[in-house]
Amino acid sequence: MRHAVIILSLAFFLPGLAFARTPERAYQEEWCAKEGGVVEYTLPDKARVDCLTDEYAVEVDFASKWAEAVGQSLYYAERTGKRPGVLLILENEGGSRHLERLALLAKKFGIRVWTTGPR
Repeated sequence: MRHAVIILSLAFFLPGLAFARTPERAYQEEWCAKEGGVVEYTLPDKARVDCLTDEYAVEVDFASKWAEAVGQSLYYAERTGKRPGVLLILENEGGSRHLERLALLAKKFGIRVWTTGPR
């Protein structure tokens, strides 16, 4: 009986592990380190900039959250005196439509956009 419970548990949980997404934080830390920035820079109001570099206040988000990333990057830029930036995580081909939407607003509001994807 005990073996049956273990086997059923593995059968249920292992497939989910195969499709687990890389956490946003992993992309954030890797990219920010490469750019020489500060991860999770805390503002006086306790908001946290995902990555603060010498030039940019960067929000890191998955493609489907592109609209939130726009607002956050603009707010962080205003509060830090840096330029706004977004690192958009593109996990699949569907992310390109989100990138196109982001690009439209990025051009209008002067937001620098970078992309990254699955490793």
